[in-house]
Amino acid sequence: MEAAAKEFFKQILETPSPSGFEQPVQAIVRKYAESFADEVRTDLHGNVIMGVNPKAPLRVMYAGHADQIGLIVSYINDDGYIYTNTIGGWDPQQLIGQRMTIHTTSGPIPAVIARKAIHLLNEEERKQVVKTKELWLDIGAKNKAEAQEAVAIGDCVTLQLGYQEMRNNLANSPGMDDKTGLWVCVEAARRAKQRKGLNVALFAVSTVQEEIGLRGAATSAYGVHPAVGIAVDVTHATDCPTIDKTQEGDIKLGGGPVVYRGPNMNPKVVDRLRDAGAKADIKLQWAASGRGTGTDANAMQLARGGVATGLVSVPNRYMHSAVEMISLEDIDRCADLLAEFAVGIGKDADFTP
Repeated sequence: MEAAAKEFFKQILETPSPSGFEQPVQAIVRKYAESFADEVRTDLHGNVIMGVNPKAPLRVMYAGHADQIGLIVSYINDDGYIYTNTIGGWDPQQLIGQRMTIHTTSGPIPAVIARKAIHLLNEEERKQVVKTKELWLDIGAKNKAEAQEAVAIGDCVTLQLGYQEMRNNLANSPGMDDKTGLWVCVEAARRAKQRKGLNVALFAVSTVQEEIGLRGAATSAYGVHPAVGIAVDVTHATDCPTIDKTQEGDIKLGGGPVVYRGPNMNPKVVDRLRDAGAKADIKLQWAASGRGTGTDANAMQLARGGVATGLVSVPNRYMHSAVEMISLEDIDRCADLLAEFAVGIGKDADFTP
């Protein structure tokens, strides 16, 4: 992984982007893409579309979503405590005791989110699972007026962001879902451009609002109008305790890109991903889904008159938490795989099943 590409990865992870509030990270994406893409544009929805060889007749779209789960300020009480609604799917237990950041028009405000101490919980309360509506943010304000001077209704909130490397080329951070996929799409386009013989128009798209319904993929796929589309997202790594591999598959961090099979995936796209992996000597992992997946692949497949769609996933431990963990080697190999896939498509390739 080149130093500039790794720095780009860190920057997007440490930049907030809850669904609907992706603008800060999209600015970083645009700046990085301008160093290699033939065209970079942002549509009215906020998707950033990066084109390489954009005039070629056969159009291929790679989609990785820029948004992450978060919270949104909904109420400030008389004592200055702040209540929120969720953006995307949260396990409330993941929020207890976390350092948070409220992103205001004046800049970031540190906050904590907690509940009353274990000493004060009665026996029945200790047995109950906390609900999101029972949690509040504390910014240290003395009262409502002071809190309102700093924070407004509608401000977005994230976990305290931060990137940390670990043993065996692993790393953890909030927002690995799906800034890993975003990085892979951008880096695959950059690497494909460096290769000779790219016959297709390749569009890497940093999509918005995936976490609240695959919305950016639907609008950007309509605008790009690709014949072939591949979504890059995270999937659950099952190489840790308590996960049932009989249902979730055998997926390991460091085991390589995960290629999905099933009705959401075009069989010719799957075959070409297999071939690209073999040609580039990239070890693949395999997973299956018997329905439309909860990824941008679902929206892309149904765009306009239909798109030949694939799904490549990055193994991720502890998804939708403060410590989402991935392998840097996996994302590097994913980018190589998608670069090889794009370069391997001939001008007259037919993806009709």
